[in-house]
Amino acid sequence: MTAPIETTGAASEAQPEAVPTGADKGRIEGRSLGQIAWTRFKRDRVAVAGGVIVVLLILMAVLARPIQALFGLDPNAFHQDLIDPNTSLPTGGFGGMSADHPLGVDPKFGRDVATRILEGSWVSLVVAFGATILSNVIGAILGVVAGYYGGRVDAIISRMMDTFLAFPLLLFAIAISATLQGGAFGLEGLPLHLSVLIFVIGFFNWPYLGRIVRGQTLALREREFVDAARGMGAKGPYILFRELLPNLVGPIIVYSTLLIPTNILFEASLSFLGVGIQPPQASWGGMLREAVTFYEVDPQFMIVPGLAIFVTVLAFNLLGDGLRDALDPRSR
Repeated sequence: MTAPIETTGAASEAQPEAVPTGADKGRIEGRSLGQIAWTRFKRDRVAVAGGVIVVLLILMAVLARPIQALFGLDPNAFHQDLIDPNTSLPTGGFGGMSADHPLGVDPKFGRDVATRILEGSWVSLVVAFGATILSNVIGAILGVVAGYYGGRVDAIISRMMDTFLAFPLLLFAIAISATLQGGAFGLEGLPLHLSVLIFVIGFFNWPYLGRIVRGQTLALREREFVDAARGMGAKGPYILFRELLPNLVGPIIVYSTLLIPTNILFEASLSFLGVGIQPPQASWGGMLREAVTFYEVDPQFMIVPGLAIFVTVLAFNLLGDGLRDALDPRSR
């Protein structure tokens, strides 16, 4: 007889076929939805570049007044010695570019273009962000209410959206802005112009976000977490603001980054038409309006504010596209 082969206890135990690399180096941790979205966003270099430009623009707008005070800059200071009295054009080439005035000076008055671009940056962003916030607040609340309650409530709010979308917004904005130029509501001058632009642009743009939020709410209201909240006795307002709206933050953020450049263009258009920000306050649209008379002989004065608007709008659009892909991979 053949003697039985003895095996040791260690050899008799089943051994795993493979051990995950690095499993013994640390605990494996899950990632939140925000971390996953951030990882996706970082891979999109174009969107990251747009985000960097947006951050720099915001910093420039926020620090515009401190920078002017630090370097003694005045966007309304005249430099008549730099203007040719016969043509009202800046002396020298390229719109009067020099070490003291790197972007030149404007015709007729000789004001520093770089300083006026810096001053106009905060005006455009204040109007754009203020109008976007107003649109988001109205659109998000009415959209989620319409989508959740449905029925007659949905029908009334949807007809309101259709009515606002039917307004000729540009003509309406021109009429309101022109009517309130002198003073209203205890305001006058720049505070009045900013308030009117924010109200007109924001109040009449809310239906676009409202429709998006309504459509998302129609899908979310049938989800399990909403049924669970109802089963625990939660009332409508709690479900709206604690369950549904937090799940709509992604679409609202994405739409906001795409709405801001639209509002910048709208403010520039109104200022270009003479019913927005009034001189002597610098604004990008106002600078384009002033350049109309001289653009054939001094194109530099039109190119600079035009590029400022173009770069700002492009950066926000690139950032919005990147955020949309990061927050909703199915949109690719």
